[in-house]
Amino acid sequence: VLTGGTMHSLERTFFTPTLLSHVNTKMDIFNQETFGPVAAVVSFEKEEDAIQLANNTSAGLASYFYSKDNSQCWRVSDKLQYGMVGVNEIALGSEVAPFGGIKSSGVGREGSKYGVDDYLNIKYSLFRI
Repeated sequence: VLTGGTMHSLERTFFTPTLLSHVNTKMDIFNQETFGPVAAVVSFEKEEDAIQLANNTSAGLASYFYSKDNSQCWRVSDKLQYGMVGVNEIALGSEVAPFGGIKSSGVGREGSKYGVDDYLNIKYSLFRI
């Protein structure tokens, strides 16, 4: 624990922002979808290693990464198996953006023009007259 890791003074349900280092694939923090102010730092040697580590999870709501290389941004974003990817940005929410995950992180989308799809029934009719 580099910083944080304690309950906030406001209430028992609040947690201080926490930064974890030396995280490996056997740790719960690597394998569980965390909804809280926790960042887990995992080391890697090559881009392919980072993508494999990121995709090696049952969760798939959102992922984030930072790069100055535009071709790397497109390449990595395309290979990440998540419903939403933030590249050099953490604020993914918007009324025009489809919010939702894949894998065990959900099916379908909220918001945007795609959010209504789960409430529609598509009918196919073929007539021969």
